[in-house]
Amino acid sequence: MSGGTTEPVWVLADPRPGTANQALGIAERLGVPFRVVPLAWGALARVPWPWATLAGLDAAARARLAPPWPRLVISAGRRSAPVALWLGRRGARTVHVMRPGFGAARFDLVVLGRHDRPGPAPNVMEILGACHRVSAAVLTRARGDWAALAALPSPRVAVLVGGPVRAEGLDRETASRLIPRVLGRFPAASLMVTTSRRTGAEATRLIAAALAGRPHRLFRWGDPGPNPYLGYLAFADAIVVTGDSVSMLAEAAATAAPVFVATRERGRHARMIESLMDAGRVRPLGSAEPLFPVAPLDEAERVAAAIRARGLLD
Repeated sequence: MSGGTTEPVWVLADPRPGTANQALGIAERLGVPFRVVPLAWGALARVPWPWATLAGLDAAARARLAPPWPRLVISAGRRSAPVALWLGRRGARTVHVMRPGFGAARFDLVVLGRHDRPGPAPNVMEILGACHRVSAAVLTRARGDWAALAALPSPRVAVLVGGPVRAEGLDRETASRLIPRVLGRFPAASLMVTTSRRTGAEATRLIAAALAGRPHRLFRWGDPGPNPYLGYLAFADAIVVTGDSVSMLAEAAATAAPVFVATRERGRHARMIESLMDAGRVRPLGSAEPLFPVAPLDEAERVAAAIRARGLLD
């Protein structure tokens, strides 16, 4: 929901969808009206402000912040933290997702992934993976919206392809080997493949060529028409994900399908994959067992329950 000025909950929406969706996913599970406040950054946004301020926002975004003030503000990402605390000084309770960069003790609740190695604190909640907007209800709707995918022969394997966070396109070797590796694990499968803006044209071409002659559905980043991503998640008997996207890993884990990670990663991505493996939710694509029983992981719902339990909506 969005619009209006009297909603009890405001979501500070970072321009990056993967960041904004973490806050939106929590708000959608609270079951109360909320207002989405789009953030846009000005020239001072890169400054690591150590206090509550609107200095990082551009003029239009600052103008959106006016009373009556909300009871609760949900924010995500370092740049939104000073804005959330500014609203906190006006009486709002504050829930922040991801490391705020400063002032963590000033928030009513800070939600951090286990892979970010949070230290213990009364206001810190540790979660597996990341929050997002893929709920059981969303997947149920997707099965209706994308019912045509049921015509693909089973088993149906979704292949979610990302790319390096700070580089140009998925490397050629990884791209050329991805589909053969998936078919090596699932030789009789239909493949439902989607690429992202980070995959790159050359990698997408190699992936498309490897699908020739197989029952499949391919959605290339930028293709016209609606993206079947949620339909893929809803109809998948198994999901293969490149490990470079926190969002895709977490969203895949929200389904009832086993998830296999196709790439080796470093840093926080590697730690996130390890935490999901320790929880029994994902396995490497090269693991011996092709399918394994899982339960959907919905950490945004767990955060929403904690918000209610702590009385942050009262």
